[in-house]
Amino acid sequence: MMADHASTPPVDLAGWLAWLESRNATQITLGLERVAAVWERLDITLTLPVITVAGTNGKGSTCAFLEAMLRAGGYRVGLYTSPHLLRYNERVRMAGEEVSDADLCAALAAVESARKDIPLSYFEQGTLAALWLFARAGLDAVVLEVGLGGRLDAVNILAADCAVITPVDLDHQAWLGQERETIGREKAGITRPGRPLVCSDPQPPATVLASPAAPVLCLGQQFRVEPDDDGRWTCRIGDAVFPALPRPSLLGAHQYDNAAAALAALWQLRARLPLPVSAVRAGIAQAQVLGRFQVVGRTPLRILDVAHNPHAARTLALQMADLPPTGRRIAVCALLGDKDLTGVVAALRASFDIWHIAPLEGERAGPVAALADALRLAGCASRTHISVTAAWSAACRAAGAADTITAFGSFHTIAAVLQSIREQETSMGCADDR
Repeated sequence: MMADHASTPPVDLAGWLAWLESRNATQITLGLERVAAVWERLDITLTLPVITVAGTNGKGSTCAFLEAMLRAGGYRVGLYTSPHLLRYNERVRMAGEEVSDADLCAALAAVESARKDIPLSYFEQGTLAALWLFARAGLDAVVLEVGLGGRLDAVNILAADCAVITPVDLDHQAWLGQERETIGREKAGITRPGRPLVCSDPQPPATVLASPAAPVLCLGQQFRVEPDDDGRWTCRIGDAVFPALPRPSLLGAHQYDNAAAALAALWQLRARLPLPVSAVRAGIAQAQVLGRFQVVGRTPLRILDVAHNPHAARTLALQMADLPPTGRRIAVCALLGDKDLTGVVAALRASFDIWHIAPLEGERAGPVAALADALRLAGCASRTHISVTAAWSAACRAAGAADTITAFGSFHTIAAVLQSIREQETSMGCADDR
């Protein structure tokens, strides 16, 4: 990673992002020393409540529920998530709105001026820029999604007032370790002594439970999800009961757990962020996030999901099983080369009749032939295409009105499909009947 700062600052957001990408030969650089040093130079203090969310799957949805509940309660919330799908601005939201290009440029320039000779990665500079904006916005609370791991992730320069850890599974082993317990230890690094931890993993690693957080609230023990006969549900947090909660706006049975974790975190911070039950209900019913079993068309049924590891694939398989048994199930899939391709295929082999697969770009992409081999060994029919857009187009042309097309895999996969939908939906032959 290069340490030199720009002699001529970029003039727009696209220029800043391109410059940050070109400056960083190493895209993933873990460690807090450099980012903490620049944070100190920025001389920023955030005294508002901070909720930090780590985990392998479910982070984005949990953050969406946190933001939606707080906003429904009248609070101004800063939300920082990653990665983005279509626009970098998706990563930084304040009061429910994406931050403008101009504000992001000002923040990136402020960080660049402060860093001087200290090298920062793309993610680290973006994280500091988001925090710089949050500190100036008069917010009531901040929700931070960990980018990778937890202990050494840039967002961890802030001490979380409440930490949330979603289900932990094998992913990013090259950086986090080869075993679930080791990965759990990295995730638990976002906790602080004497501050609460909420864990929505029904069987958390022992390393998570051994964190210095207090109290520790675990799904199925200190807080529970209880379905009601009418489709609503009850959340119990210790002695507190939240009855008649609506179905989560995000689809899938696992979203009840994510919504409950968000509610449990806010319950722990109720002295600083009191919420009426009406705000809780509204937030659960209104939360939105791109690419999480997102329905983008009805005829044929078209679904987008960022499932890219075996745990997420197993969840997607359960969601697919809940769909009405009509027509064929068509997959559009592209995965990065460092993912467990065999594990993803094993979880979803019975979910689809045909797979349309494609390569991704970049140094982590890997050959699409590896995915084709995994599908062949699992007995799955597949067709290989030159790009995600081509695979999506082919699936759309082949689908009948009663079929279901599900695109899943990397965030890059879903971004390509979303862009294709927005630009070429009519010409691709997938008439939308939403």
